[in-house]
Amino acid sequence: MALADETKRITAQFEYTDEDVNKGVQEFLRQMHEGLERDGTSLSQIPTYVTGVPNGTEKGLYLAVDLGGTNFRVCSIHLNGDTTFNLTYNKVAIPKHLMVAKNASDLFAFLARQIELFLRTHHEDHFEAHVRRRQTVSTPEGYRDEHIFRLGFTFSFPVQQFGINKGTLMRWTKGFDIPDAVGKDVCALLQQEIDRLHLPVKVAALVNDTVGTLMARSYTSPGKTATLLGAIFGTGTNGAYVEKLANIKKPVEGEYDKTTGLMVINTEWGSFDNQLNTLPNTSYDIELDKKSVNPGFQMFEKRVSGMFLGEIVRLVIIDMLKNNDISLFRDENSSHNDWKSTTTIGPESGVFHQWGLDSSIMSIAAADNTPDLSSLRQELEKQLHIYAASLEDATAFKNVAYAVGRRAARLSAVALGAVVLQSGKLQETTDEPIDIGVDGSLVEHYPFFRDMIYEALSAIEGIGPEGAKRIRIGIAKDGSGVGAALIALVAANMEKKGVVDYLNYIKSEVAHKISNAIPEVGEQTTIV
Repeated sequence: MALADETKRITAQFEYTDEDVNKGVQEFLRQMHEGLERDGTSLSQIPTYVTGVPNGTEKGLYLAVDLGGTNFRVCSIHLNGDTTFNLTYNKVAIPKHLMVAKNASDLFAFLARQIELFLRTHHEDHFEAHVRRRQTVSTPEGYRDEHIFRLGFTFSFPVQQFGINKGTLMRWTKGFDIPDAVGKDVCALLQQEIDRLHLPVKVAALVNDTVGTLMARSYTSPGKTATLLGAIFGTGTNGAYVEKLANIKKPVEGEYDKTTGLMVINTEWGSFDNQLNTLPNTSYDIELDKKSVNPGFQMFEKRVSGMFLGEIVRLVIIDMLKNNDISLFRDENSSHNDWKSTTTIGPESGVFHQWGLDSSIMSIAAADNTPDLSSLRQELEKQLHIYAASLEDATAFKNVAYAVGRRAARLSAVALGAVVLQSGKLQETTDEPIDIGVDGSLVEHYPFFRDMIYEALSAIEGIGPEGAKRIRIGIAKDGSGVGAALIALVAANMEKKGVVDYLNYIKSEVAHKISNAIPEVGEQTTIV
């Protein structure tokens, strides 16, 4: 009984009430507005230069590449124009020596060669036709523009973006260290190596994977409504949404299409409320932050994402193990254990090591509704080397994991709800749903995570139960592939529009000069 009481006391610390949710939403909205007004704020609110989202009718063949860590993926995506697509891809490991190469060109030349290999393997006819065309045309570039593959480049490292296909590398992460590339335009570095190989490819867009999630969902989602928001709830968390240009008060450098009146914004909401104005802050959150690689930063992410939830549970379990007044994972003798054994924890158990408890066990705990929690108890043995855990032990673990997971879901609703309110779409007189695309292990595999999000959305002032019914949350897969291809399509359309605008400008200039140059009777003139 003492264990059940102590579990109840601890899990109460993770309660995130309806009142807390509403305070969180108001603070999120305040920080959103702050980020739209100036740089250097908690919510970065980064303009992505993507000024529209697809509606599922787009067609064409596009390339996408994804450099997100130790692997490099090359894809071709054929958009069928009916919300469906066909995807082909190759994946290759990045050789270790190239992750720390002396020259940026060493890495980017390797990437370009993988693109060439992919084209030769999967699009040989297309590729060979390009080679023949290049050998027979007289222009220096070799290819006519319409025969060039547009490519979306998902580059999952910190970049300062200043155009839809322009962005300088700020710093490397994930084991990469090539100082020569820092401060350089990563799209230009890749394009340079593509051009060296005379490939018919143009790097059309620099892609953030969250923006890609938004685009992929908007293409594949049912109905007429364009998707409002793409969100990731996995190892990390972030969101990108469609904002009105008029609401962006800070300067947006570079060229972009202003005619849509819209701009996709990358919120970088993992750093929401680093100041802890409204975020919950238990002793376990404080300890996790203090021992993290970036204390004081990504405070929202540290309470929501899969990378950290398991560690919060682990810290709670360690705290409970130190309490001699309760008997978590220990028995006086076998008569105190319903499996008629005594519980032991192996010395190598992940419970004793930072990051040693994987969040996946929380999903198993949430899903196990068997009378004796047999699935969870087996997983405690398999994953954490906790042998012969009693039913009381497993129940305590399940309740702790649920409390941490439920708080994460309700915090997730704060971000989603704030974006919905910011959009003003609930005020529009239409029955069309407000569409949100989500990706990541929490929304895919954690039981009832989306249900808990909806429960919290219903409690938000300005949304309520009726508004929550209009919000449609659907899975969006492969933002770095399909999403990147769709951003390349948007970029190609922007490019075409720019050419048409320029030709119209030339035409009007010529017409203006001619009309001004028509001579009076008896006069001579020259048109320049």
